[in-house]
Amino acid sequence: MSDGDLTIQPLFAIGPLVITNTVMTTWLISIALWLFTWLLSRRLTLQPGPLQTAVEGIVATIENAIKAVAPDHYRQIMPFIGSLWIYLVIANLCGLIPGLHSPTRDLSATAALAILVFLSTHWFGIRIQGPKSYLHHFLSPSPILLPFNLISEVTRTIALAVRLFGNMMSLEMAALLILLVAGFLAPVPILMLHIVEALVQAYIFGMLALIYVAGAIQSQQLRQSQKE
Repeated sequence: MSDGDLTIQPLFAIGPLVITNTVMTTWLISIALWLFTWLLSRRLTLQPGPLQTAVEGIVATIENAIKAVAPDHYRQIMPFIGSLWIYLVIANLCGLIPGLHSPTRDLSATAALAILVFLSTHWFGIRIQGPKSYLHHFLSPSPILLPFNLISEVTRTIALAVRLFGNMMSLEMAALLILLVAGFLAPVPILMLHIVEALVQAYIFGMLALIYVAGAIQSQQLRQSQKE
């Protein structure tokens, strides 16, 4: 790891659009995931091998986590939350590969993910409940709380982006400082710290996204239970 590893570097430009190493790494992760799932889907068997068994275990674990939070709608939100979790794990860990860096240590990348969660939350809420029923929850329990409900939607999106960015950036900076001071005397503890923290941050971001989406699609049920 070098000082340049912590900078966002422009690689080339497509007209006014500047492609940075963050964008390039994100594209590489997306293409790799697409190729992996495409190849795996064409080799599925009734007697799975080790790779298929591992993938099915990961999918089952994610599905159970989503069921625990949104049991009535897990099938609708499973593709989004599952894809988000898998992407975040790979994005957080790819900084361990020489020549690559974690896209999630770039605020623009974490902001894009947070905006995606923000839009998906309202999209799932409107799709499942309907526009009128979903938008009504912003007026609950009193219309006077509408500004506060809107502000909370914005602030939690900002917090979602800043939390992931701050933790991943501080993790890489701490690893860099330790390597500069201790050299390569303690690479294994640093590596383990990076892996554990990357997995924890991916889990937290994905779980918060799941809670936001589940809250949006279950707001009508909560209002009905409160009336009863």
